[in-house]
Amino acid sequence: MAKKWTNENFPGVVHFVTGNVINRRQIFRQEHNCIAFLEELQILRRDRECKLIAFVLMLDHFHFTLNPKDGDIQTSTGILKSLAAKRIVDAAPEESFWNGNENQVWQESFRSQTLWSGWMIRQKNDYIHANPIRAGLVNRTEDYRWSSYNSIIQRMY
Repeated sequence: MAKKWTNENFPGVVHFVTGNVINRRQIFRQEHNCIAFLEELQILRRDRECKLIAFVLMLDHFHFTLNPKDGDIQTSTGILKSLAAKRIVDAAPEESFWNGNENQVWQESFRSQTLWSGWMIRQKNDYIHANPIRAGLVNRTEDYRWSSYNSIIQRMY
């Protein structure tokens, strides 16, 4: 049986990615951190020719489905985490993310699951968009600001 989670690179495949904030700090309670992360996600999408399908920022982690043109999910996610961390640290009070010898925003690794079918992609996108409801942050999916749900619905109709 194949591993559920893999950070292997597969060109042409959509990846479901999860990244956690170190010590599960709730950095996405601050609007400026959400904006910084999402701006870097859009830059990544443009510069690395990635198809961003869905995303959500939760209080202490993120999820997205992404198809990098070159299939290199490791590099794409690494770049995103690095650039977003720099912006988040620069906007934070001094030493907010200091861990003894460097600033650290994210847990060292991330999880990536390859999605091999349309059904799997839909299932993960539904999971992404329902996450704020499951966490008790909103009652309706469309009320959560830090998700792609509203932009996807607008594209469909």
